[in-house]
Amino acid sequence: MARSSSRRAPGSPAGEPGNGEEGNRRTELIRAAARLFREKGYDATTIRDIANAVGMRSGSPFYHFKSKQDMLRAVMSEGLQQALAALEEVAARPAPPRDKFRGLIRAHLATILEPSADFIPVLLYEWRALDQESRAEVIAVKDRYEAIWQNCLRELKKAGLLRRDGKMERLLMFGALNWIAQWYKPGGGLSIDQIADQALEFFLCPARTK
Repeated sequence: MARSSSRRAPGSPAGEPGNGEEGNRRTELIRAAARLFREKGYDATTIRDIANAVGMRSGSPFYHFKSKQDMLRAVMSEGLQQALAALEEVAARPAPPRDKFRGLIRAHLATILEPSADFIPVLLYEWRALDQESRAEVIAVKDRYEAIWQNCLRELKKAGLLRRDGKMERLLMFGALNWIAQWYKPGGGLSIDQIADQALEFFLCPARTK
């Protein structure tokens, strides 16, 4: 169905983004790109595919992004920024290390398992498609994300709930949690909260008894 005409900035070609309604299409493009990159893969997805998904002409995305690579960087950065905000909220709460760790697990699972959670899976599976310049920007946010986890692991070790709190332990945890996206099915028997509870028990040592 053809889109109804909307106001555009003076000098903008008809049907192309301008001010007003069309000025906020960037977010819509990022979401569509994330979904398509996840479903079809980065290499198999074309700019035309992304434009069609949001009802744009094939050249319109270039008003917002320089290239498909620029879109991929935006998808990964957007996903990490959203995930980081969720983690920072959990970390800021006054809670025992065990409860805080459970909150981090739940927040991480939400970024990869909830409906329309396409951003982080794209980061996980299309990292090699990102060029060197784009990686530097994404890594800066990724480091902040991992630092929150590392601080929590340190607290868990002090509380006797974790044997080791090194980088290897953190990477093993991420590997286990991220792989859940391969087999999880909404309504398939386990909720995200139930998976978070089981992951918590799997990762931590039994609580000390006095």
